[in-house]
Amino acid sequence: MTIILNGKELALQAEDDFKKRVSLIKNKSGIIPILATILVGNDPASETYVKMKGNACERIGMKSMKIELPQATSTTDLLKTIQKLNDNEEVSGILLQHPTPSQINERLCFDAIKLNKDVDGVTSLGFGKMTMLEKAYGSCTPYGIMRLLEHYKIPLSGKHAVVVGRSPILGKPMAMMLLNANATVTICHSKTEDLSSIISKADIVVGAVGIPKFIKSDWIKDQSVVIDAGYHPEKCGDVDLEGVISRSFAYTPVPGGVGPMTINTLIMQTLESCENQMVLD
Repeated sequence: MTIILNGKELALQAEDDFKKRVSLIKNKSGIIPILATILVGNDPASETYVKMKGNACERIGMKSMKIELPQATSTTDLLKTIQKLNDNEEVSGILLQHPTPSQINERLCFDAIKLNKDVDGVTSLGFGKMTMLEKAYGSCTPYGIMRLLEHYKIPLSGKHAVVVGRSPILGKPMAMMLLNANATVTICHSKTEDLSSIISKADIVVGAVGIPKFIKSDWIKDQSVVIDAGYHPEKCGDVDLEGVISRSFAYTPVPGGVGPMTINTLIMQTLESCENQMVLD
């Protein structure tokens, strides 16, 4: 029987635990964890994502600090904003909403976030530490996927995982996390030759390419684990799921699979950052 990797259900379960942990922090110290979100410009999708993250904070009793900057903001001004948040001891985590306007040096700004506040897992230093199995916050979407796989006890060790996509906040960290879980990993991208043949050999397929239904169902072998990290206005993901659901060992639905775990992981890591700071204090 095919396993549905239900991220929405798991995220709701996790929120119950988060509420208890927030209450414990409040009772012990009077502190309320704060996630600071920075939105540059007025991209409608980004505005929606930031609002969803704020709502998730409210549901568990955390606070969100919303910083909105104009479309014409310079890299220098954005770096100043990030530094103020780095220095603000009340802020547990910092999220710079991606994508930023074209004039912004996004990588420079991501890397300006202090490691202990990099709850979205976007810094180069955090990626390197995660890859080397040192302590760092993971990039939220791939880490959310790993939490989902662990919850449903999906075997990874020795399995051939194919990650389609190589973005710095999804494809690359996804591949490293699977490698650290002892999977044998192949990364595919826009220049990969004979993509369908590579995918056809995979035990685990991760769609992280950002193109609707790019991965065709007939490329995927029976009894594979299918992870679709995409979501598009057409209400579909990166995988043509219709023809593979009944043949798969497990799959993430779209919506309700990966998406809820991304925001849930962001909230979890913000909470952990606050708890870690309390221990240090």
